[in-house]
Amino acid sequence: MARVRTAHEHRATKETKIDITVGLDGTGAADIRTPIPFLSHMLDQIARHGLIDLVIHAEGDVEIDGHHTTEDVAFTLGKAVAAALADKVGIARYGSATLPMDEARATCAIDLSGRPYFVWEVPMPKAKLGTWDTELAEIFFEGFARGCACNLHLVLHAGTNLHHITEICFKAFAKALRAAMTLDPRSTGIPSTKGSL
Repeated sequence: MARVRTAHEHRATKETKIDITVGLDGTGAADIRTPIPFLSHMLDQIARHGLIDLVIHAEGDVEIDGHHTTEDVAFTLGKAVAAALADKVGIARYGSATLPMDEARATCAIDLSGRPYFVWEVPMPKAKLGTWDTELAEIFFEGFARGCACNLHLVLHAGTNLHHITEICFKAFAKALRAAMTLDPRSTGIPSTKGSL
């Protein structure tokens, strides 16, 4: 019988309160509640395009700005994905996706290596998308890489519309993560010559 790959993570600080439940082999069902509408919209993209069942309930000090909430949601989501992956037996480990959205095009590459490393080659001016600062996209993905302990690279190839650029980064991330965490029926162990990830 196949293992059910689900996990729940909770994080509470003086700045945020986060509850996240993930189901890695889901249908993309999402129950997203954050105080930042644009962040909620991006999290919904992860669920839908990654086929991850995702429940995220977040509170944060958005009266200051969206930084703490964005970072803590990402970090906690990364921890939840890592917990659901458990020993990583049978996973593909690597995933990448290059996707377009109108004039924008981005690539995301992921290695679920157990080693956090983050590369961000997505130049964007400082601006706002709704109430959300565009610079928080980088903060989100860096936080996920730390929480999940994965290599995560994002590269922008083209784009002028900041909404499109940000959204295609999230969609490419979702597709790359889906590929990396997929169970390979030919794999009988951990995909590493070290014997562990």
